[in-house]
Amino acid sequence: MSQQTIPGQGGFGALIKRYGDWFLGVLVLGLLVTMVTPMPGAVLDLLLALNITGAVLLLMVTMNAKSAVELSTFPSILLFATLFRLGLNVASTRMILSEGKAGSVIEAFGSYVGGDNLAVGMVVFLVLIIIQFVVITKGSGRISEVAARFVLDAMPGKQMAIDADLNAGLIDSDEAKRRRARVSTEAEFYGAMDGASKFVRGDAIAGLIITALNLLGGVAIATVGGMSLAEAGRTYSMLTIGDGLVSQIPALFISVAAGVLVTRENSESSLGPSLFNQVSARPRATAIAACSMFAIGFLPGMPRLPFWILASLLLIMWQSTRNVNADASEEPAAKALAGGAQGAHAEGEPKEEEGVGELLQVDRVSLEIGYRLIPLVQESSGSSLLDHVAQLRRRFAMREGVILPPIRIKDNIKLPPNTYSLMIGGQEVARASVEPGQFMAMDPGTASGKLTGTPTVDPAFGLPAQWIRESVRDEAEIMGFTVIDATSVLVTHLAETLRSHLSDLLSRDDVKELVENAKRHSPAVVEELVPQKMGYGDIQRVLRNLLKEGVGIRNIPAILEVLADHSDKSRDPEALTELVRQRLGRAICDQHSDHGGTLYAVTLDPSLEARLAQAVGGGDQPVNPAWLQAVIDRMAQAVASASQNGRDAVILVRSNIRRFLGELVRTAMPKVSVLSYNEVVPAKAIETTSIVTMED
Repeated sequence: MSQQTIPGQGGFGALIKRYGDWFLGVLVLGLLVTMVTPMPGAVLDLLLALNITGAVLLLMVTMNAKSAVELSTFPSILLFATLFRLGLNVASTRMILSEGKAGSVIEAFGSYVGGDNLAVGMVVFLVLIIIQFVVITKGSGRISEVAARFVLDAMPGKQMAIDADLNAGLIDSDEAKRRRARVSTEAEFYGAMDGASKFVRGDAIAGLIITALNLLGGVAIATVGGMSLAEAGRTYSMLTIGDGLVSQIPALFISVAAGVLVTRENSESSLGPSLFNQVSARPRATAIAACSMFAIGFLPGMPRLPFWILASLLLIMWQSTRNVNADASEEPAAKALAGGAQGAHAEGEPKEEEGVGELLQVDRVSLEIGYRLIPLVQESSGSSLLDHVAQLRRRFAMREGVILPPIRIKDNIKLPPNTYSLMIGGQEVARASVEPGQFMAMDPGTASGKLTGTPTVDPAFGLPAQWIRESVRDEAEIMGFTVIDATSVLVTHLAETLRSHLSDLLSRDDVKELVENAKRHSPAVVEELVPQKMGYGDIQRVLRNLLKEGVGIRNIPAILEVLADHSDKSRDPEALTELVRQRLGRAICDQHSDHGGTLYAVTLDPSLEARLAQAVGGGDQPVNPAWLQAVIDRMAQAVASASQNGRDAVILVRSNIRRFLGELVRTAMPKVSVLSYNEVVPAKAIETTSIVTMED
C-alpha cells in the first residue's frame, strides 16, 4: 500500500516546523553536552563535517537573499554557530591532550595543509586567523555599527513617511502595517548585528588561545609521558594545525556571510544577478580594463599569456554588454523618431499607454497647498496636518457614519504661497488663506479690549477675526478671545466643507462597503433587501438625502430595515427618506439637543402651516414667491433670535411640509435643520422659542 502525505502535515520539513522549539532546545542542550562530555572520534568527525556544511549553507543563503531583513534571525544563528564551534574546540582539545589524536577530519586537514613542512601549515593557519580577525570581522563589525546607527536615526522619518502615504491614500492600512513591521524588523536586525559581530571577534581570539594550548599542552604532556621532543612537536603540531583549520575555515565562511549580509542592499534580485547587472552596465570601464591588461603584458619580463587571456575575456565581455546597452539606450530614441506606425509595435508602448491611463484618474478629495504651507503638513510638534486629517476621518466615521476617501495633499506652485484649495472630484469647492506661524483670534462676544493684528475672516464660518503673532497669544486669551493656530483653522474649514459635500462624496462603492459591513452584524435584513427589493443605487439616493440634510447614517442596519419594510409600497427616494428620518428621530434630536436633553424649536402658526400644506398639495390658491421669501425671512429672524445664547435652534413643522420647507430653508440657512413632529421623540423636552406668523 502506498502511504499518502497530507499537505501541510507530512514530510520532514513540516515536522521540523511543527516541533521547531523542541528541536532547537535539544540542539542547544547538545551543544552544552559537547563541552563537558568526551565523545568518540567518529562522532567528532560527524559534528565537524556538520559544522563545515552549515557554514557553507549559511554563506550561500546570504548570497541569495534579496535583503538583510529576509534573514532577521541571522544574529541568533551566529550565536549558536559560535557556541557550536567552541563546543567542538573543547571536545577536540580534550581528545588531543588525552589521547594524542583527534579523529580523521582533523588529521586529514593537518596532514594535507602541513605536509612535510609543519611551519608552512602553521603560517597558513595564522594567515587565516589574521584575515578573519583583522579584515573581515573588524570590517563587518564596523559596518554593522554604522548601519545600526543610521537605521535607528532614520526610523522616525520612515515612520512619518508611511503615515504620510497612508493619509494621502497611496497605501492602505494593511500595507502601512507591513511597512511599519519591516522598518521595526530592520532596526532590530541591525541593532542585533552590531552586538553579534562581537561573537565572531571573540571566537577568533578564542581560536588563537586554544591553538596555543593544544600545541604547548600537547608537547608538554607527551614529553612527560616519554615521547621525544621532536616527535611530540611534529605530532601535536599536525593535530593543532588540523584542529585550527577545521574550526577557523567554517568561522571564516560565517564571517564572510555576516559581511555579505550587512553590506547587502535591498534589491529585487539576489547578489549574483545584481552584481553582474551593475558591472556590465558600464562597458566603457570593461574596455579600459582590457586595454590596461594588454599594456601590462608588454612590460619587460612580464608573462604575456595570462594578461592577454584575461584581456581577451574582458573584450568579449565588453562586446556583449556594449550591444545590450546600446540597444537599450537607442530604443527610446528610435521610438521617439519613428512616430506613430513604428511606435505602435514598440516594446515600451504598454508603459506609455499605462501612463496615459493614469492621467484619467481623478482624486475624489485632494488638498492643494501653496509652498509656504508645506511645513504644516509634517510639523515636528506632533500637530501636523496629516495627524489632523487622520483624526478628521475618524470623527466623520463616528458621527456621520461615513468613511471619507483618502485625502491627497499636494503642493501647487500656481497657488499663492499662503493659499490652499480643496478639490472634490477634480473641481475646486473651497479656497482660503492662512498665515503659518501665526494664530487666528476671534471675539466670541465676551472679549474685552482690542488686539493689534491683521484683519481677516474665518474661512469655515465667515466670522470676523484677526491674525496675531505668537507673542500676543497669551494676552489675547486673557482678554477672552478664542485663539486658534493656522493648522486648526485649515482643518476646521476642511471639515465643514467636507460635511456640506458628504452627499456628493458618497459613491456606490462606498454604499456597497457599508452594506457589506452591516451584513456581518445584521445579515437577515441585508439578504431581504439587496438585491431583491432595492439595488445599491436606490440605497445611495436615500443615504445622500440624509447626508444632505445633516443626518448621520452610522446606524445602517436600522436604515436598511426601514427600506425593507416600505420599499414594496413606494420606491420614491424622497418618501423613503422621510420614513427613515422618523426611525432615526432619537438620534436626530440628540444631535440638536443641549446637554440637558432640551430641544429648542421655532414653530409656525397653524394657519401658516395650513397654507404651506395647501401649496405643497397643489391647491387652487397659488403661492406668491415673494410671500415665500417673506416667510423664510421671518424664520431666519426667529432662528437668529433663538441662537443668540449659543443654542442650536431647529424649525419644527408638520411632516407633510417638512421636505418642502427644508429645501427652502437649506438655500437661505444651510446650517439650520427642519424637523417634523413625527421625528421628535416624546420623551424629549421641547422648548418653543418663538412662533412664526404671517399677517395679511
